[in-house]
Amino acid sequence: MQNLTVLGSTGSIGTSTLDVVSRHPDKYRVVALTANSQVDLLFRQCVQFKPAYAVLLDEVAASRLRALLKEATLGTEVLCGVEALAAVCVLPEVDAVMAAIVGAAGLRPTLAAAHAGKKILLANKETLVMAGNVFMDAVRASGSALLPIDSEHNAIFQALPRGYDGNMKGSGVRRILLTASGGPFRNTPIDELKHVTPEQACAHPNWSMGRKISVDSASMMNKGLEVIEAHWLFNAPACDIQVVIHPQSVIHSLVEYIDGSVIAQLGNPDMRIPIAYGLAYPERIDSGVASLDLFKVATLDFVEPDFKRFPCLALAYQALRTAGTAPTLLNAANEMAVAAFLDQKIPFLAIPQVIESVLNTLPVYAVSCLDDVLGADTEARSAAQLQIQRLLK
Repeated sequence: MQNLTVLGSTGSIGTSTLDVVSRHPDKYRVVALTANSQVDLLFRQCVQFKPAYAVLLDEVAASRLRALLKEATLGTEVLCGVEALAAVCVLPEVDAVMAAIVGAAGLRPTLAAAHAGKKILLANKETLVMAGNVFMDAVRASGSALLPIDSEHNAIFQALPRGYDGNMKGSGVRRILLTASGGPFRNTPIDELKHVTPEQACAHPNWSMGRKISVDSASMMNKGLEVIEAHWLFNAPACDIQVVIHPQSVIHSLVEYIDGSVIAQLGNPDMRIPIAYGLAYPERIDSGVASLDLFKVATLDFVEPDFKRFPCLALAYQALRTAGTAPTLLNAANEMAVAAFLDQKIPFLAIPQVIESVLNTLPVYAVSCLDDVLGADTEARSAAQLQIQRLLK
């Protein structure tokens, strides 16, 4: 029996995780669930899984959940605040933590789980993008097991040799091929992108995701963040990580070996596949996903990404090569710009403009501790907000 804390249980990754868990009640027990403010869904999850703890960031929402749980005579204890997120990750009875909080908010609790030596199912890109060396040092020091849940990184993990230790050359690995759907605008004339609405940007052709991640997919910043994440997960330099646009989203990523072999992981575009793999590793369990029908797929297409169409991808590579706090600046500026776009304050094409302005304006420092990361994050958000305000004038 594996005891779980699910960070971000009401999001798309969190709900998919609980779907897989529900299929294997003999293998998994939910100890804690956390959410931002979605009280009703979190309450229903508490009714179904009966966790010992539920965490909400909003105090008003937490009070409402307490009332609902009391009325339902459930014994789940409701906690509130950022510190509570970390607290439910380091509980002695917790074996594994699903880190599925979107954005920088997931950094502290995920890092706490690493320091505590927990098995970490990492679906939060920002932990590695912002604090890659700090997080990986914590994982190595504690002996924590780190399993990537992003479909692409999970695919790479499956395609690499068992026991891969980060030595690409020694393992016979030539490069990593990171696939991308290209999002909803891969064929849209560039001139028309200036008129894109948040609804259009969130209409992903293959995956069901939250609004922020959907916009990142449309701009391909999501893939840029994954390039940085792959660098830390697999000790791969930027020059050995190739992004490949694959519209069908059937091949989730590939690994090329020095003998010319290319090993790919295929499957339907459903996050329950990598989630099930991470939960059960090194075994495999039923994920609830239908079998891949290759006859129905019929054709697989591959296209080289156009950096003029997707400047956010180019900016991510730039930040990775610059290193230090540059990826933190990139991530913070992107979060601010995407939020402004979703609030219809700036146009879609202004997102890379805001990011580039922040990267070119702020100094880059070496990262030695979490405070370096958080300081850079704060500076970048302030600089991005100033740029957004200029665009509003």
